[in-house]
Amino acid sequence: METLENYNKYHALRKAYPLFIYESFHLSKQKDGLKLDFVFSAGEKHVFRPQMFFPAEQHLMEAVPGPVLYSLAFHIGMVEMVSYWKAFCSPRILVKPFALDKVQQDWWKKLFIHGLGEFFYTNGIPEPGKEILDFEFDEKAEKLPPVFELPKTADRVLIPVGGGKDSAVTLELLKKHHLQNMGLVVNHRGATRQVLEVAGFEPRRIVEVKRSLDPLLLDLNKLGFLNGHTPFSALLAFVSLFYSCLAGLRHIALSNESSANEPSIPGTKINHQYSKSFEFEKDFRTYVQAHICKNSNYFSFLRPLNELQIGSLFSGMKPYHGVFKSCNAGSKTDSWCCRCSKCLFTWIMLSPFLQQEEMQGIFGADLFANGDLLGLLDQLTGTAAIKPFECVGTLGEVNAALVETINKRSGQKQSLPKLLEHYPNQEVYKKYKDVDFAALLKRFEKPHFLEESFVSLLQEALKL
Repeated sequence: METLENYNKYHALRKAYPLFIYESFHLSKQKDGLKLDFVFSAGEKHVFRPQMFFPAEQHLMEAVPGPVLYSLAFHIGMVEMVSYWKAFCSPRILVKPFALDKVQQDWWKKLFIHGLGEFFYTNGIPEPGKEILDFEFDEKAEKLPPVFELPKTADRVLIPVGGGKDSAVTLELLKKHHLQNMGLVVNHRGATRQVLEVAGFEPRRIVEVKRSLDPLLLDLNKLGFLNGHTPFSALLAFVSLFYSCLAGLRHIALSNESSANEPSIPGTKINHQYSKSFEFEKDFRTYVQAHICKNSNYFSFLRPLNELQIGSLFSGMKPYHGVFKSCNAGSKTDSWCCRCSKCLFTWIMLSPFLQQEEMQGIFGADLFANGDLLGLLDQLTGTAAIKPFECVGTLGEVNAALVETINKRSGQKQSLPKLLEHYPNQEVYKKYKDVDFAALLKRFEKPHFLEESFVSLLQEALKL
């Protein structure tokens, strides 16, 4: 019933708010960094003014030409706009600062369509095509500044950090590439600070970008305007590009694995992790090199790996075990809620590699013993029709980890807790009970965008 109401609301809002406007962006140099101000509007009553701040030393701000900064700032505004547009789903978007050609417009339409795939699904809106919106431009709007090339760049790597096990593995392994890599965080939380500290990053090598949402958007959410998941990793991509150009760093290394490519709803393109997928990574690289910066190297360092391999590597990185956090529900308190799909998934991925006592020391509870999590377990294994809308691994990875954990505990003659008793009675267990777990730990997936030096680091870590 709620999705039907939202579908009707969607059509009513598109009629009531036919035009959404990207009014302007403003970039100002402060004594300690660059401030970005954006203005979006949907009618006279709804004007949004989000902000972003990049800490930067004066010599960095002066080294980058003005047109380059304007292009970078404009593009951050384009992706930031998605969060505000979705409240109305206006059929027309007027972009005032710059004009985009057809290729660029199609790129952005694709991001709206697939980056908001979960949003459309959960609101009962059929998967849209290009008819979802049209871009319009002022007659006097200039074209984007010319594509530029970074000057001779340092071999250091900019590493966006979220505070989970994936970030920790990337930070740790890339130490062998360069000892002076940079970490980038959007709005610090406890886990990001602590993971970077364990990785040995002193404050001068940590960039905290401060992002402020306009509170009007939260007010509209309370009033019942459309709301839902947006592609944050796409925003992170443009934010990372902005700082990498400021600091003259060619490499931007994400921590997205091959598992991010699997859709949340089988047989569709609806994927909670679309902006972490290889498809988005490829599209972003193509767009940036054609329209912004020709020699930027945005790639996911962990793309050749599956979640089991990441779990295996992380299990040996003991100093991180007490500080990493992957739970969104507990992010404000920097804790594991032990009730959500992300907590259960992380528990499952580590269970083949760590002892029960170590697991409970990390999470503070035995998640396999919690019968309330049976429904989430069925979603993660594919017994249910839909995967959780979370950053979780593939159905195959989850099932393989569960089979291996049961085999390990059976070999140690341990009694099985509630969730592990439940799992072998499911039809999906028969499909995976003979899986070659060791072979999964030796895989190296393609395609990926890793240069040879990065490939060598991963293969050395995996002993391939």
